[in-house]
Amino acid sequence: MKVLHIDDSPQICELYSDMFTADNHSITSCNDGKDGLKQVVKNDYDLILLDMCMPKYSGLDFLRDLKTQRPSELKKVVVVSVLDFNEDQVKELLDFGVHSVEEKPPNLQNLVSMQKNMLFK
Repeated sequence: MKVLHIDDSPQICELYSDMFTADNHSITSCNDGKDGLKQVVKNDYDLILLDMCMPKYSGLDFLRDLKTQRPSELKKVVVVSVLDFNEDQVKELLDFGVHSVEEKPPNLQNLVSMQKNMLFK
C-alpha cells in the first residue's frame, strides 16, 4: 500500500513511518499541507492520512484545494486527529467526500482494512 501522511509534527510522522514500513507499506510524510497537496496532485496514493490542525494551512484548507485540483482523491482521505469531532462535524467531513474520521493514532490494521474497502467502492 502506498500511503501519504500529512501532519505538522515530525515525531508523529516518524511514528507513522515506522508503523507502516514495519508492515512493508510505502509511506511519504509531509509536515506541511501545501507540500502534501503537491504530492497528491503529482502522485497516486492508496491512502491519505490527514491531520486537521496544522499552522498556516489546515487540513480543511488541504481538503478544499484537493476538491478543486484532484477531487477523485478525496475518497482516499482518512482524517486522523486528536480533536473530538461532534457528529455534525464528522458528517460534514464525510459529506465533503473523505473516507472516514479516526482518532489519532489509528490502528494500522483498521487502516489497511479501510484501504482494501476503498478499492471495492
